[in-house]
Amino acid sequence: MARDTPVQNQVATTDADQLPNLVTIVGRGVPSSFEITVDGEIEMDAHDPVAEGTVVSGSVAEGAIDVGVQRFRFAGQVTNVRVVDWNGVEAPESASVPDVHVDYGVPER
Repeated sequence: MARDTPVQNQVATTDADQLPNLVTIVGRGVPSSFEITVDGEIEMDAHDPVAEGTVVSGSVAEGAIDVGVQRFRFAGQVTNVRVVDWNGVEAPESASVPDVHVDYGVPER
């Protein structure tokens, strides 16, 4: 006689549970490029990442920004951030590059 395998309680997880951290890129009105690398997974926190002109693949996000805000949820730690202005000048030499904010353990709104 075969025994039934007991059903284990499964708790639904949200993206915020799986990707609890947040990177925010804030444009300063100057066309700039950015690249963010994490040691886990990263996703853009937007309804249409293609419209934002941002490419997200595995643990890397890269794109361009001049004004506005772009947000990314991720797991793990940020391992690299590179921002350059329209002339290719990197931070901290350029005051025009976007601001980058990294917050760990941020609940989803």
